[in-house]
Amino acid sequence: MSILIKPIITEKATANSEVNNCYSFQVNTKANKVEIKKAVEAAYGVSVEKVRTINVRPDRRTRHTKTGIQHGKTNAVKKAIVQLAEGESIDLYTNM
Repeated sequence: MSILIKPIITEKATANSEVNNCYSFQVNTKANKVEIKKAVEAAYGVSVEKVRTINVRPDRRTRHTKTGIQHGKTNAVKKAIVQLAEGESIDLYTNM
């Protein structure tokens, strides 16, 4: 089970990393805060102070097509906001 799926690189997440030293990741929906903390520390070699998680519900959409009404939804995801210790940082742009 891979805990860290991908980092979230948005304008809000980048500003949060610069100001508050908090980084956002999309994580496995079954992972808890302790597992997320260990995974970030092992992957990036930093010490984590705090982990906050967010469960994002799926979006439901209805489309009207010529064959009828189509119902669908997106996948539910879990996000983790990880706060690092003072003076540490993660460079997310090196592996691009």
